[in-house]
Amino acid sequence: MSPRSAVSTILTLYERQRVDALSVGRIEALHRDTIHEVIRDVRERRAGAVVVSVARCRLDDARHVARMVREYPSVRTVALLTDASAQAPHAVLSLGQSGVRDLIDARLPEGWHALREALAYEQRDEIQGIALARVASDLAAAGLEARSVPSAAVGPGEPTRNSSRPVSEAWRFFDTLFSLPSSVTTVTELAQSCGASLTTFVSRFRRIRLPQPKRYLDMARLIRVARLFENRSFTLRHVAYALHYSSPQALARSIGVVLSLRSTAFRERFDGTGMVELFRQQLVLPYLDALRRFPPVPRR
Repeated sequence: MSPRSAVSTILTLYERQRVDALSVGRIEALHRDTIHEVIRDVRERRAGAVVVSVARCRLDDARHVARMVREYPSVRTVALLTDASAQAPHAVLSLGQSGVRDLIDARLPEGWHALREALAYEQRDEIQGIALARVASDLAAAGLEARSVPSAAVGPGEPTRNSSRPVSEAWRFFDTLFSLPSSVTTVTELAQSCGASLTTFVSRFRRIRLPQPKRYLDMARLIRVARLFENRSFTLRHVAYALHYSSPQALARSIGVVLSLRSTAFRERFDGTGMVELFRQQLVLPYLDALRRFPPVPRR
């Protein structure tokens, strides 16, 4: 199984206890005392999400939060409200102005459930859901059973699927591929997420003449890159660090190696859904026969 998601927090003692209780087995909570420690967690890629207590937010903190949200757009930042004190409205306003778009009111029990769901480890972002829906449709058309996908991710005219028949091994692979956090950057990590050793995993692709798993991983990552590039204010640097490339140069090299394009040309040519279509055309539709015989995920 994949490791748990790490979440960096600034919370009151009561909030820490509640977050620890809801995160058992799913989330690793890194409780910090200052916003600078939280930013270090994000910068050093120890955390994939941030929770900031409204009760502990000061004006100076909000300024630093704004910078963090701006520089690391893929890291989800959540404001948590548990006590409507006199300063709470001002703190909520400050966080909103800092770019924090998720406010969870945990004064009622359902608020804690909402927080747990917001921080769930394998929650797919929108473009991953779209990619999975398109691939599911392709597999289904070829007679390969797929689990249902969220209806919001399914394109016009594409049926959702709700079959109780066993799912195909090809679906298990794509389901894993599009469920990975952005911190997964190597084929070794992908193989581990699929429950296989690297050697076994790679050999399964080679035996039936599928493109190598690195190609699938690289293209899936570029789908996310293209989606972030749709925000014209995001620079190559912003996107590179948001998606765990080692540097802007490393991202530019990856685009060049995978697609033979400069990063500027890639940005002009592809948006997120355009990259999903390229993924299908290059890695799914030409290989449907091979995918019928492909078992990338060992049964446990």
